[in-house]
Amino acid sequence: MARIREGDMDAFRLLVETHQARVIGTISKMLGSDAESEDLAQQVFIRIWKSAPRYRPTAKFTTWLFRITRNLVFNELRRKRHFVDQAEEIPEPAERADKEPDQVLLEEELQLAIQDAINRLPASQRMAIILRRYEEMPYEEIAKVMGTTVPAVKSILFRARAELRQRLAKYLG
Repeated sequence: MARIREGDMDAFRLLVETHQARVIGTISKMLGSDAESEDLAQQVFIRIWKSAPRYRPTAKFTTWLFRITRNLVFNELRRKRHFVDQAEEIPEPAERADKEPDQVLLEEELQLAIQDAINRLPASQRMAIILRRYEEMPYEEIAKVMGTTVPAVKSILFRARAELRQRLAKYLG
């Protein structure tokens, strides 16, 4: 960030290349749209560039990065005033040819059901689940990203997991 603060475009390019996939993935899971995710991720990195002169390393860089990501995603959700209900497209598994067609269909149905259930969670629960499950962040870092306490994060995750269990009951039993 010190190099970026000085206007070093190579340092900024490296930062974007290093973190772009995680930012896009998080946004995509929150919004349910890959096209919107890339646009919003671009806004995240524009904010980082513009904020570089004011950046102070008081926390891990990724905490700051995901805080910006969270704020932009929540702004986008408020702007839309509704949650996107589309399930994200499931990538073709490499081992698909080795599986029976009915097994492949069941796995695809389960993945779609999981993504749909996550998409239906309230935004704060969805963000906590995505940061914990997909970004593998510790509770402390999630609390910093979300601007709350560790006990609050644990409570949010507990409620989110309970809701997911309820919505996915027919697949779990």
